[in-house]
Amino acid sequence: MTTQYKKFTRLIAKWPLDTNKGDRDLGKFIRHKVKEAFDPSAKQNLDTELCNRQYNSLNRLADNHYKNKYKRTITSTATGLSVEECNLILSNEVLTYLKEENKALFTRQMSKQHIEYKDHSPVMLNEAIQYLNPQDNELYIDMTFGGGGHARKILETANCRLITLDRDPTVYDKAQKLAKEYPGRVTPLLGKFSELPQLLKSKNISQTSIDGILFDFGCSSMQMDNGARGFSISKNGYLDMRMDAGRDPNQITAREVLATANEQELYKIFKIYGEEKKAAKIAQTIIQARYMIKNIETTQELVDVVNSCCPDEIRLDKLQRPQSNATKVFQALRIFVNNELNEINYGMVLAKYYLKINSRLVTICFHSLEDRIVKRHIAGNILNEVANPVPLKYLSPTLVQDQDTIDNFLDTPWNPLNKHVQIPSEEEVDRNPRSRSARLRAAIKIK
Repeated sequence: MTTQYKKFTRLIAKWPLDTNKGDRDLGKFIRHKVKEAFDPSAKQNLDTELCNRQYNSLNRLADNHYKNKYKRTITSTATGLSVEECNLILSNEVLTYLKEENKALFTRQMSKQHIEYKDHSPVMLNEAIQYLNPQDNELYIDMTFGGGGHARKILETANCRLITLDRDPTVYDKAQKLAKEYPGRVTPLLGKFSELPQLLKSKNISQTSIDGILFDFGCSSMQMDNGARGFSISKNGYLDMRMDAGRDPNQITAREVLATANEQELYKIFKIYGEEKKAAKIAQTIIQARYMIKNIETTQELVDVVNSCCPDEIRLDKLQRPQSNATKVFQALRIFVNNELNEINYGMVLAKYYLKINSRLVTICFHSLEDRIVKRHIAGNILNEVANPVPLKYLSPTLVQDQDTIDNFLDTPWNPLNKHVQIPSEEEVDRNPRSRSARLRAAIKIK
């Protein structure tokens, strides 16, 4: 989405519809013209100067710039613009130019076919290995291989065997290369947490046979750094966000979610999975853009739409640095597309069944939704193998009468190794700012 298109999105927000005027409503006319601009059948090109002249004319109208110079009466329709400027407003030629410029910009950005990944920095590496405590001749699972930093450290720490799991085919290729570096010690697997039982069965690995499991939840840095995958706010690309990279042809993409979900569904996605405070306004704006202009298809388009909903707002991250207004919306879409929370819950259940007694579990989470699931599994606050959506502090002790019921409800197979959640050191955050949100929990399976 070009800068010009972003300007027009804001203009529409300033120009409300007046249904009482019918076809004479200028707001309706504006929306109709902007929608025509992105009609795929248009093919003309115009210059930037003409587009800017048109925008400036519209902006003066939207801000009621001429209210003092040209006093309106009941019958007056004066705008204060010349005939030439009136004819220029949202002409088909200018709108066609907007569409063609946007298409050309996106084509240039997507023309690079070979994208190199940046070096991956494993988060809380030393702390994770310390709690996992790898030993010789034991079997471990790295449930989120990612860049392979944690897996490599496990192999270097002890002469053990390691199973690596990841749902991304590109990451699976990296795991196969690691297996060649450590012959006979690494078993790469391609799949989600929910696919692990079938994958382990194919390798003749049964329950209660694993000595340690490591989770590093969230999106891999390699996926974030690849604009074509659609995860990144700072790199323009189609809104894909599938961690499986199309391995499952039936999995919906982020842009398909934005193109098909209704306003209430989008609100729930942004509010529940992103904890976005302006979820309602953002959902409404996306629906308006979808019907009046075009579907939201690229990361930059989504960023521009979210910014138009909070134009004067400045958000800060945990390091008090400026943060994009769209961060939580992107998080929500990613979680929804990849069914992340259900997969995390499934992964915690699998850890309980596949770990040996006195074996260790280590988890690294990056936002409260992930950490909440892990914390409640470890605390035993689960119902039918699912993390209880209601925290224990909201449960009334008067609802039950006997101690056995209470003990059964709070029964847990885990003994926490760290009383409070552990966070990265200041040195690590300075070195790798992406680790700022990391939260590590560790536990021993005791039954």
